[in-house]
Amino acid sequence: MEKWWKERVVYQIYPRSFCDSNGDGIGDIRGIISKLDILKELGVGILWLSPVYRSPNRDNGYDISDYYSINPEFGTMADMDELIEKAAERDLKIVMDLVINHTSYQHEWFIKSRVKEEPYTDYYIWRDKPNKWTGFFGGSTWTFDEQRRQYYLHLFDEGQPDLNYNNPKVLKSVKEVMRFWLDKGVAGFRCDVINVLYKSSLKNGRPRIALRGREYFISQEGTFEVLKELKRDVLSKYDCFTVGETVMVSPEQAKKLCNSGLDMVFSFEHMDADCFFIKWLLRRFKPKRLFKALVKWQTKAPWNAVYLENHDQPRSVSRFGDDKNFHKESAKALAVLLLSLKGTPYVYQGEEIGMTNFDFESMADIRDVESTNVYAIAKKLHLSERYRWRMIRLKSRDNARTPMQWSGETNAGFSSGEPWLKVNSNYERVNFKDEYAEPDSIWNFYKRLIAFRNGSEVLKRGDFIPSYTGRDVLAFERVLGDERLGVVVNLSGGRRSAPCTGVAALSTHGRERLDGELQPYEAAIFWR
Repeated sequence: MEKWWKERVVYQIYPRSFCDSNGDGIGDIRGIISKLDILKELGVGILWLSPVYRSPNRDNGYDISDYYSINPEFGTMADMDELIEKAAERDLKIVMDLVINHTSYQHEWFIKSRVKEEPYTDYYIWRDKPNKWTGFFGGSTWTFDEQRRQYYLHLFDEGQPDLNYNNPKVLKSVKEVMRFWLDKGVAGFRCDVINVLYKSSLKNGRPRIALRGREYFISQEGTFEVLKELKRDVLSKYDCFTVGETVMVSPEQAKKLCNSGLDMVFSFEHMDADCFFIKWLLRRFKPKRLFKALVKWQTKAPWNAVYLENHDQPRSVSRFGDDKNFHKESAKALAVLLLSLKGTPYVYQGEEIGMTNFDFESMADIRDVESTNVYAIAKKLHLSERYRWRMIRLKSRDNARTPMQWSGETNAGFSSGEPWLKVNSNYERVNFKDEYAEPDSIWNFYKRLIAFRNGSEVLKRGDFIPSYTGRDVLAFERVLGDERLGVVVNLSGGRRSAPCTGVAALSTHGRERLDGELQPYEAAIFWR
């Protein structure tokens, strides 16, 4: 029997932007509870929550100040307990975000480390002089602390000091955190930037345009050892799963990470289909780049965490589809791609109704710390204002963080108060209420597609066999024993020929039989 996490579709919730129950403009846990029946009807089986822990929110919850309490903006621990209970009643499993590379600089551990109070003196990485490393948000990875009179390491924002995994007491504390939540009934963890935990050296490293020093902190042997210990001492004692957010990994490294304790990893190679190496170095999207990366990971990784968007990535219909001329068609085509690949599919909130990138007009509307840091660096490099804004408009994480569009009413039905981040102005035509009522909508297509996947052993467990990768078209088969399903996806605004003939099991264009010709942004699953 397959593991349950191989059988279910995951739905990611970004709590701050999902549903506000009390009118303060911030989504909350009770808002999530109010939508459980809708999520159950959609057909998903796992809910992944981005962080709901107490946090000063320099990085919207990924800077945790207390792993054992809930951010009051989201509710109380009693609300969290109720969410876990109500979800279980509907056979929905809850997965928490586990952020253990760093904490907030307001965490008790860091506050005590600053004054060298034991046992926390070496819970973080301190140094008298900074090295030349550069971080994920741009700029130096070191900040001078006036109280301790030393520099501390932070691969991300200065409010997110990195924990020191050379200190075994840190790992002991992390194990206690994990047990606390698993004992509450959560079903696993999405592990934030999990392959940068261990720093094997503090040497400067080779000069690079970005992430100097990465040869000493990405996928180090010490990280594999940490994962093995977490698996042995904690995770193996529970019926749970882990998915790791992993930076700059190959399929071979992914295998090693999974052999060390993770069940699957998020890779990012297919996210380079419209950029060079890092997302801010823009280039024109080409479907073939996306397809080639997906095929590579489908054929080489042991088990894939399949996704096209999340809280850190732009909206897929704006990025890989055409949200203006073929909005419905391209959103459905991407849905077929997402839900027919081998692995565990992850649907991000709003993806199932075709939510698009934001329509903001200036930096005044941006709330994302990464975006503001990158914009400032680009300005120092004398990049033109037009190009700087283009970078932000296309790649800012706020594209995926605009409030969920529940209806065409005020604030998209997200909140009765002023939302923490502006709502996309297209909510009057792109919203759940209208999608739910229209039989041919994106939401209802997702519902049918997820139901088909849930009932198909070949889609859940079958092998992936690529059959054609063209400039705009990908075709492949899923095979389990004697059963075969063909899948074909056209990610272009033109008609395309493709190796697809047969009876359609499910088609974006409602066709019953395929004839080797695809309409613009047509995709289908068909019997072989």
